[in-house]
Amino acid sequence: MVDSVREAEQTPDVVQPWGELGLKEDEYQRIREILGRRPTSCELAMYSVMWSEHCSYKSSKLHLKRFSALEPMTPRGPLLAGIGEQAGVVDVGDGWAVTFKIESHNHPSYVEPYQGAATGVGGIVRDILAMGARPVAVMDPLRFGPLDAPDTARVLPGVVAGIGGYGNCLGLPTLGGEVVFDQSYLGNPLVNALCVGVMRHEDVMSASARGIGNKVVLYGAATGGDGIGGASILASETFTSGGPTKRPSVQVGDPFMEKLLIECTLELFQAGVIQAIQDLGAAGLSCCTSELASAGSGGMHVSLDVVPLRDSSLAPEEILMSESQERMMAVVRPQDVDRFMEICAKWEVLATVVGEVIDGDRLLIDWKGTRVVDVDPKTVAHDCPVYDRPVSRPTWIDKVRADRADRLTRPATPAELSADLVAVITSPNLADVGWVTGQYDHWVRGNSALSQPEDAGMLRVDEATGLGVALSTDCNARFTYLDPYLGAQIGLAEAYRNVAITGAEPVAITDCLNFGSPEDPEIMWQFVEAIKGLVDGCQALGTPVTGGNVSFYNKTGDTAILPTPTVGMLGVIDNVADRIRSGFAHDGDAIYLIGDTADELDGSAWAQLRGHLGGTPPTVDFAAHRRLADFFQTASKTRVLASAHDLSDGGLGVALLESCFRNGLGAEVVLPGDPFVTLFSESTGRVLVSCAEADAQAVVALAGQCQCPITWLGSVRDSGHLNLTGLFSLNIQAVRTAWRTTIPAALGLV
Repeated sequence: MVDSVREAEQTPDVVQPWGELGLKEDEYQRIREILGRRPTSCELAMYSVMWSEHCSYKSSKLHLKRFSALEPMTPRGPLLAGIGEQAGVVDVGDGWAVTFKIESHNHPSYVEPYQGAATGVGGIVRDILAMGARPVAVMDPLRFGPLDAPDTARVLPGVVAGIGGYGNCLGLPTLGGEVVFDQSYLGNPLVNALCVGVMRHEDVMSASARGIGNKVVLYGAATGGDGIGGASILASETFTSGGPTKRPSVQVGDPFMEKLLIECTLELFQAGVIQAIQDLGAAGLSCCTSELASAGSGGMHVSLDVVPLRDSSLAPEEILMSESQERMMAVVRPQDVDRFMEICAKWEVLATVVGEVIDGDRLLIDWKGTRVVDVDPKTVAHDCPVYDRPVSRPTWIDKVRADRADRLTRPATPAELSADLVAVITSPNLADVGWVTGQYDHWVRGNSALSQPEDAGMLRVDEATGLGVALSTDCNARFTYLDPYLGAQIGLAEAYRNVAITGAEPVAITDCLNFGSPEDPEIMWQFVEAIKGLVDGCQALGTPVTGGNVSFYNKTGDTAILPTPTVGMLGVIDNVADRIRSGFAHDGDAIYLIGDTADELDGSAWAQLRGHLGGTPPTVDFAAHRRLADFFQTASKTRVLASAHDLSDGGLGVALLESCFRNGLGAEVVLPGDPFVTLFSESTGRVLVSCAEADAQAVVALAGQCQCPITWLGSVRDSGHLNLTGLFSLNIQAVRTAWRTTIPAALGLV
């Protein structure tokens, strides 16, 4: 039975289900202290979802402050919006701005793979829309349990179908991402989603309720019983090992409603009838009302009676906690309400005035004439508990680091080298992900300049000038497990390289920090070290953090995921016509390796082939990465390169084969130094490039000017074979066929 504020004052001893709602006893007592009484059932619902780990960042806030200490300045100028906003906004030139952000929808995607992944896409798209931008593309870094695990066959197809089904229906190209398999993700897949949007500088919107008397309008889909406490509760607790649970908590998405919502909102922006806006994601109405009011200059009064419902039996607590999708809340001046409603009616989008901005600093919510919420919104949205969790360096890490890949038996003959190279490239984490990416539309809207399987995606922003942006998402969780500080930097460096080698200038990042339980001091050590690594790396690269997401409690039973700090890098290119592609392009082109190779096999794909994870990750030279970026920006503008492909997982051997696969060309290559180290080392800061013989001298000279080590390897050949002189020759078509079938074969699709 719903209770009023007056009843709460008069009945202090009523037993309330704070534990079932995810609150700790001391948190419940703190709520009582803040209010000076027990909370009403509606207030308890609001605090429980807003103080959840997913919404409040209570275990990470202390450490995330390190990102805020970075100078909010990109190589192209100051950020237009940064940490604390719904998404970061970057000035890309000529009056254009780009907003981008990455978030997680991990636990819901395990419980209900299709809807969990679909609504993850929908949520991040609305975050971008709420900044005033048109969403223009998405990316999706994904991680699953072992490819041959039965539950992977349940989760992977559903997740992929959900991403494709929702994104394709919205008309948004999926430009890239990752697909990674590891035992630690069995029972806890990672579904991270990135969205990028485009706007003019003057179109940037805010999420603050200002202007006493302004109306609060809820528009979009009606509110239902799906997703009650969904992401906010699901993402704030550890899964049991017993299988999928909490199925009713997962939201249900409707991409066609979201498409109408997008177009309607963009027209509302154009009409100038929105003063402030926020999407309804995790915590639903609890979140948007408290955050809009908290960030504004007044209070807010809302009536739940008029909230459109799909289920008339919903209690007010459920209305406040529902995470039903495709909803937005706007603050509108009274004189603009009629025009607002006209535009919504045109797009057949339901819109209802549910409240108004009021004088004072209170959030007041009524239900059928009863005051069910009377709180200071700041105590709900911002003054949540902040925990300084214990941090402890793992006792096991020295033993793991001492277990070097040096102890493994290395291939000694050309035949063994050949077999290992084929085994590495056809292993699940390096095999073709075409079965996945083939379900996504890469070219819808006509502005995609690069897409999968390129190293980075690229979009045209301005058709008149060719101005564009490049994006990449990267993380090597195996390296992060061995050394969270270095591992996070390796992921950052890889994302930086992938953007840079297209010819774009890397300018800023967003990150999604996926870790186990923050209540485990060793997990918190991993988390803190990863943040330190990213902060130091971003400072060295000049790429600020614009925002992102923390996803904790990624743990099934006693098994935590590998620490997975995923980095999304944004770059700017003056003209997408100057982009550099990744595959060998012409018979006779010269092949060069840029960067130095060391004996760095710990944590490598070759070591994983042997079932080994130990030692120390490769080192990262950020100054060398900046010189590398300078090289590729000049090479792009002068068009002296035919291709460029980053070296990361699998090393040079994998990069050579992938470059051959792209256009079916072969290569004649002479390996310098120890063939095994040269083929399989995963030293950072390296790129495989090709160029016309006529441009070779210019490429070598440019590398010298930029102080980038460069080594001639051989030539592209239209022979159908990768021939490593004096060692072995591989039939490109045969290896490519095996590479393409690894994933579909494991899923029983071939």
